[in-house]
Amino acid sequence: MAVRYEYSQLVEFATELGHKAGLPRDRAEVQAEVLLEADLMGHTTHGLNLLPGFLKELETGALAKTGDPTVISDKRSAILWDGNRLPGTWLLTRAIAEARERVKTSPIVSVVIRRSGHIAALSSYLRQATERGLIILLAATNPAMRTVVPAGGIEPMLAPNPIAFGFPTDEDPILIDISTSAVANGWVRRWTKEGKRLPQKWLQDSSGNLTDNPAALFGPPPGALLPLGGVELGHKGFALGLIVEALTGGLSGVGHTGNAKDAGNLVYFQLVDPNAFAGSAEFKHDSTGLAQACRKSKPREGVKSVRMPGDGALALCRSQLRDGVELYPSIMPDLQPWAAKLGVAAPRAVSE
Repeated sequence: MAVRYEYSQLVEFATELGHKAGLPRDRAEVQAEVLLEADLMGHTTHGLNLLPGFLKELETGALAKTGDPTVISDKRSAILWDGNRLPGTWLLTRAIAEARERVKTSPIVSVVIRRSGHIAALSSYLRQATERGLIILLAATNPAMRTVVPAGGIEPMLAPNPIAFGFPTDEDPILIDISTSAVANGWVRRWTKEGKRLPQKWLQDSSGNLTDNPAALFGPPPGALLPLGGVELGHKGFALGLIVEALTGGLSGVGHTGNAKDAGNLVYFQLVDPNAFAGSAEFKHDSTGLAQACRKSKPREGVKSVRMPGDGALALCRSQLRDGVELYPSIMPDLQPWAAKLGVAAPRAVSE
């Protein structure tokens, strides 16, 4: 039987770990909730799996424990922050809250954050907008993590550059979160650690040979991830990756040609209020009709039914809130040493 934990106890556990590591309690709680949103939706490489690394960065000073972002530019509907190496989970949540206030009078608000800590899963933030009837576009990169080749190339030039988009309907929101690489770094690290091969040849070795061996990414000599679409259609993933580069690195001023080691994580997001256009009711009427039509469309052989992006994640979220959160098997053992070190009691499983 799978090991499951009560959601509220996991939030308290992760909050205590962050707080004992030096974060103010409210910021530690935001971090815990953002990470667990990923686990609830099944993004197990970008949930509590990241917490040991965050705690280590707090311990070494790589992440700032206190302080606020510096406002570099503020044009009311266009904002640039220096995140000052603060935890990305808290920074981005705070920035979205600020943008939600501003969108009441400026119906399109765009925010760029540079020198942020890791923001975890992009999908963890989408409902912060969609549950309030807003559209959100979110993208992120890290110039120091160049592991993806341009289409047709051998030398890695881009990060996996995830991009996410969420919009409301009269039912569940549509939640899109994709990497512009064929696979995310987190999965490659996990499969390397577990000694597993990749499901397909999503990597190139240092000579450009396709491989399903995850260890090829790290070398030596290091290989690279293919862009989304692989060899045949990778020009599309490469193009999407370039869009992310422009919105994050380009607008932040510390992108590809800047000091990669000092850039940190670069984040771009935009909130849009449908009321400023045809209206919220009209927007939801159309988005609901589109979603219903797609779900009712005839599936191909072997597919039970057509799903919209986010359907599976939200269904899993509801079931885990009801029945307990099933953590990936390696997560709690990786957190146990930190719990012992910081004097935090681990939660008891509700089923195993």
